Amino acid sequence: MQDKTLYFETLHPGYGQYFEIDKMLYEQQTDSWTLSIFENRRFGRVMALNGAIQTTERDEFVYHEMLTHVPLLAHASAKKVLIIGGGDGAMLREVVKHRALERIVMVEIDPQVVSLCQTWFPNHSAGAFDDPRVELVIADGMAFIANCSEQFDVIISDCTDPVGPGEVLFSSDFYAGCKRCLTQDGIFVAQNGVPFMQLESLQDTVRRMSSYTRECWFFTAAVPTYIGGSMAFAWATDDIEVRRLSLATLEARFNEAGISTRYYTPALHQASFALPHYVEQAIRSAMTESA
Repeated sequence: MQDKTLYFETLHPGYGQYFEIDKMLYEQQTDSWTLSIFENRRFGRVMALNGAIQTTERDEFVYHEMLTHVPLLAHASAKKVLIIGGGDGAMLREVVKHRALERIVMVEIDPQVVSLCQTWFPNHSAGAFDDPRVELVIADGMAFIANCSEQFDVIISDCTDPVGPGEVLFSSDFYAGCKRCLTQDGIFVAQNGVPFMQLESLQDTVRRMSSYTRECWFFTAAVPTYIGGSMAFAWATDDIEVRRLSLATLEARFNEAGISTRYYTPALHQASFALPHYVEQAIRSAMTESA
C-alpha cells in the first residue's frame, strides 16, 4: 500500500483543512510560489498554490456554473463577454454554452496556467478554447482593463484571493475600469471569498465599487472545497431590477438557452441573492461608510 502524505491548506490563520495526496502529479517551486497538482480520492485532481486550494475536478462545476449562468441568464441578451483570469478554462467552458454570444474575450496573465490545466485538467476547458468566438489574450488583467476601449455586456473576474498579484483585481481602479468597459445595462461579477472567514473583503468591495454602479450586492453558492461556509460572488450593475427577476422568467430563459448544468437551477439563481443577516449588516455598514 502506497504511503500517503497530506496537503494542508493554510489560507485562513488558525483554521484549515487537509487533503490526502494519493499521487503527486506535478510540482513547481520558485522563490515566490509553489504550485502543486495531485490526485485525491474524494476530489479527483487538485491544484493548489502557496497553501491555498485553487480548483478540484469534483466540485469546480459549482463555482463556475454560478459565476457564469447567474449574470448571463439575468442579462438575457448579452452578446459580448469578458473573462479576467480563469486560465484553467472551466469558466470559458460554461460561457461558450450560451449560443447567442458573439464574442468572448479571456485575459489570462500566465500562459503556463493555460498549458498546465489543458494537460492535467482537460475536462475543465473541455475544448472551449477551440470555440471560434473565443479570443485568448495573454496579459495582465489590470493593464488590459486600463487600456481597453471595448465594452462588454458581462464581465467575469475569475481572480485569486486578494493577496499578492491578485490583490489589484480587488482595487477601486480595477472596478472603475470594469465599469467603463461595461455596456449600459452590463453586469460585473467576481469571486469574493467566504463571508464567514473573509467578511472584511466583502466590505472592501462595497467601499471600492459601490460608487461606480447603481447596485453593488452579492450572491452565494456552497462550494465544498472553499471551506468556512458558502462562497460569495460580487455583483455590480446599473440595472437594479435584473437581480429581482421572477422564477418564471428565469425558468423560461434557462429553458430557451438549452444549456446543461449540474448545480445551477433557476430557483437556486433566485435564492442565491438572499444573504444571511450578519452579511447584510456588514454590507450595509460599508455602504453607509462609502456614501
